[in-house]
Amino acid sequence: MGQAAGGRGTAGRCRAAVREEQRPLLWMLLFAVVVQAVALEWMVAAMEAPAGLRAVVLAADVYSVLFVLGLGAACATRPHVVTDDELRIRYAAYFDLRVPRELIASVRASRSFDARGVVSVRDGGLMVGVDAQTNLIVHLTRPIAVTRPLGRREHVTSIRFYAEDPAAALKSLTTP
Repeated sequence: MGQAAGGRGTAGRCRAAVREEQRPLLWMLLFAVVVQAVALEWMVAAMEAPAGLRAVVLAADVYSVLFVLGLGAACATRPHVVTDDELRIRYAAYFDLRVPRELIASVRASRSFDARGVVSVRDGGLMVGVDAQTNLIVHLTRPIAVTRPLGRREHVTSIRFYAEDPAAALKSLTTP
């Protein structure tokens, strides 16, 4: 758990990064994308495809590599954040939810390995998982609206998410 913006690492201010847990998966994905790029280039060259087609395939492969690198960078630079006013749950540039602290009824640590997808809603509960894991549960006093990455809106009364240092996040969320 690092310090929040402004250098304040006091109670009520906390960054809950997810870098370490995602790193192996992102490296494997990057490796697979590079292997795919090499294999496709070899196949397209072996078929004696026109230069234009080879250029399009190469551009798509370069885009895929940059996408994976960008996803890793976005996850590292956009952690969950606890401030005096809110809990901010984020996943890269795709998901950003601000929960006012006055809506938080309770928080507890609970490791779970059943997160489906990165951002999902099931039975009124939001899950923002990393490698199918969550380790903190926030119960709310009333439902809040959540806009999922593809625009679908849901209402949730609990939030399960993953923090690299759940003890520090829990302490920050439970300290007034």
